[in-house]
Amino acid sequence: MNKVLVCPIAFNEHVKLKSVIERFLACDVYGQVDYLVMDDCSTDGTTELIQSYAHRGVQTIRHERQSGVGAAIRTAIRHARQQGYECLAIMAGNDKDNPQELPRIIDPILKEGFDFVQGSRYLGGGGTGGDMPFYRKLATRMHPVLMSMITGRRVTDSTNGFRAFRLTVLDDDRINLDQPWLDKYELEPYLMFKAIKLGYKFTEAPVTKIYPAKKLGYTKMKPITGWWSILRPLIFLGLGIKK
Repeated sequence: MNKVLVCPIAFNEHVKLKSVIERFLACDVYGQVDYLVMDDCSTDGTTELIQSYAHRGVQTIRHERQSGVGAAIRTAIRHARQQGYECLAIMAGNDKDNPQELPRIIDPILKEGFDFVQGSRYLGGGGTGGDMPFYRKLATRMHPVLMSMITGRRVTDSTNGFRAFRLTVLDDDRINLDQPWLDKYELEPYLMFKAIKLGYKFTEAPVTKIYPAKKLGYTKMKPITGWWSILRPLIFLGLGIKK
C-alpha cells in the first residue's frame, strides 16, 4: 500500500469521470499513490464505469443512497484512516482537476511536513479556464476574502476542492466531521477553517481548474443553495454557533 490515497468524488459523472480516470492512469503518479473513486449513489452508469477499471487498480466505495459531497468525503476519510494511509488527496470527479498536478499538493505533506495543502487557481503558476459560470467567478474570489478575515490567515482560494491533508489531523477531537450539517458542501470549508485556526501547518499550492464544456453538464452546485452551503461554515464557526 502507498502512503497516499487519491480520491475523486463523483455523482452521475459518467462521461466526465471516464476522462478523470483515464487521465490519472496516464499520469506520472500512477502506481505511486492508491486511487479510490467515491461514488455517491450514481444512477447513470457511473458505478459500472468505475468497476470496469478495477483491473487497473481503481478502487471504489459506493453509497447506498445519495448523501452529499461532504458525506462522501467523510466516508473516504474513514476508509483511509482505517487502512492506515498517511495522506488523503481530494479531487473533482467532473474533470476540472489535472492529476499531473497531484505532486503539488502531496509533496509538501510528505517531504516538507505540512498538514494541509490547499490547491489555488489564483496563485502564480495556477490558473482557471473553460466554461466557468460568472457567478462562480465572483464567488470564488469573495469566499477566500471572508476566509482570510475570519481565520486571520491570507488565503487565495478556499472553494477549490483540489486539496490534500495529513490524516492524523483528524485525531484532534476539536474537529468533528460527524455533524449532519456537514453532509453537503459545508465539510470542505469547515475542515480548512479548523486546520488553520487550530494551528496546523497550512499552505497553498498553485493548480489549474478547467471547467468542462457546458454541453457536458455544469457542476451540480446551485447558485444560491450551493453557495450558502459553503458560506455558512464561515459564519457559524466565526460566530461560535457551531463547533
